Amino acid sequence: GSQAGPPSAGPPPAGPPPAGPVYHERQRRELCAVHALNNVLQQRLFTQEAADDICKRLAPDSRLNPHRSLLGTGNYDVNVIMAALQGLGLAAVWWDRRRPLSQLCLDHVQGLIVNLPSPVSLGLVSLPLRRRHWVALRQVDGTYYNLDSKLPAPAALGGEGELRSFLQDLLAQGPCEVLLVVTREVEESGSWLQAD
Repeated sequence: GSQAGPPSAGPPPAGPPPAGPVYHERQRRELCAVHALNNVLQQRLFTQEAADDICKRLAPDSRLNPHRSLLGTGNYDVNVIMAALQGLGLAAVWWDRRRPLSQLCLDHVQGLIVNLPSPVSLGLVSLPLRRRHWVALRQVDGTYYNLDSKLPAPAALGGEGELRSFLQDLLAQGPCEVLLVVTREVEESGSWLQAD
């Protein structure tokens, strides 16, 4: 079919782009780590091939790479995400879940990548196995979005208060980890943390 876009009335106005569209990749195979990276960075910077190259770099001598699924379909671990961010001059900082979220200095954080347990299902049968699922959270034009690749579209969370509530709910549900995506300067200075 033809790729007809929405009708436009002349060229777009100069200046900053209008609020939206928010960049959001949908889930393919087990590539949620790749989608989470691209969603948190708001552009397609990583591919499965790039993630596989990082896996090889992290474990050059292993036949069965420990940083991805045995089938080679993705399911990348945190080391791949950290190495991918480092390659861009960024860092991933683990959030200590024992800290109150009020100490999280969101002004100094580019985005968040959350690791959640994800039940495995084969057809209609939900297996007791737990896979890990990576989800990006990011502010775009003053609004925080849940950019989970399993969602059909970005889900607006709201402002800082709503984001903290969302994180609080996730952390209360059980084994979930939060990574802060920050610049190297912020990582070194520790300015992602603020006094209560």
